[in-house]
Amino acid sequence: MTRGAAPPRSRADTPAWLVQPQAPLRPGSRVGRRRASFLERTLGDGAEVFRRAMYAEIDGSRGALQRLDPRAKLVALVALLVAVALVHSPLTLVVGYAAIVAVAWAGGVPMRSFVRRVWLVVPAFTAVAVAPATLSVVTPGQIVVPLWTWHGAPQGLTRQGLLAAALIVLRVACSVSLVLLVTLTTPWNRLLGALGALGVPRIFVTIIAMAYRYLFVLLGNITDLLMARKARTVRPPDHGAGDRRFVGAAVGTLLGKSHHLAEEVHQAMVARGYAGRHYALERSRFVAADVLVVLAALAAAVVILGVDRVLR
Repeated sequence: MTRGAAPPRSRADTPAWLVQPQAPLRPGSRVGRRRASFLERTLGDGAEVFRRAMYAEIDGSRGALQRLDPRAKLVALVALLVAVALVHSPLTLVVGYAAIVAVAWAGGVPMRSFVRRVWLVVPAFTAVAVAPATLSVVTPGQIVVPLWTWHGAPQGLTRQGLLAAALIVLRVACSVSLVLLVTLTTPWNRLLGALGALGVPRIFVTIIAMAYRYLFVLLGNITDLLMARKARTVRPPDHGAGDRRFVGAAVGTLLGKSHHLAEEVHQAMVARGYAGRHYALERSRFVAADVLVVLAALAAAVVILGVDRVLR
C-alpha cells in the first residue's frame, strides 16, 4: 500500500445502495454471461442484415458491369425478368441461373456473398410457401414419395407437384439473382437517376428513395430504444410479458418519430430546392458497350423462350 492511499474497504463497509444485487446462479449457468432474449437477437440480426445491405455497393472500377450505364442495365433486367417469368421448363432455368452466376463472376461480384444472399432468401420464403403444393392432396398426380394412406389410397409427394415447386423456386432464384446483380453493381443514387430517366413516375422514385434511406434511421431508433431499456434495467427483465410491452411501446414511439421526421425531412428538402426529381452527380451516357448489353439481353431473352418452347 502506498503512503497516503486509503485502506481497502471491505464489502461490509460498503453502503447498501452501492452494492449491486446478484441473482442466484442456476445449475450449469456461467458467471458474467446472460443469455440474450429472442427480441434482442431478432433486432440485432435485423440490424446486421440491413447494415450489410446498406454498405454492399462495390467500387465502380472493379469490373465491367460496374462501368455500364444504369439505364442499359435496367432495360436488360426487365427483358430478362420477363423471359424468366414465362419459362415453363426447370432445365432452362437451371442453365439460366448458371449463366447468371458466370456473368456475376466475370463482372467482379464476390461470389460467396452473391450466392449466399440468394439461397438464404429463397429457401426461407419461397420453398416454405410452395412446399404444400408438392403433396397429392393439393396437386394430384403420380406419387413418387408415399407418406401415408388415406381411406386405402396412398398419399404423398407427386411428380407434378415437385416439378411445379421446383419451377417456382428456380424462377424466384433467377429473378432475385438478376435484381441482386444490378443492385450490387450500381450505386443507389445512379440507380434512382436511371429510373427517373426511363420514365418511372417521380412519386415512385421519391418513395423508393425515402423508404431505402430512412429504413435504416428507424432501425437505428429501435436499437437505441432497446439499448436504453437495457441500460435502465436493474433486475433481469421478464422476456415474455416485458418484451411484448416493449414492442407495443416501441411501435407507438416509432410512429410518432417517423411522422415528425417526415415533416422535418420534407421541409429541409424544399428549403434546398427539391422539386420532385433526383439528380446524379455523375452524368452517364450511352456508349457502344451499353448498346451491346441491351441487344445481348434481348437476344438472350429470345433464346431462353425458344429453348423453353422446344423442351416443353
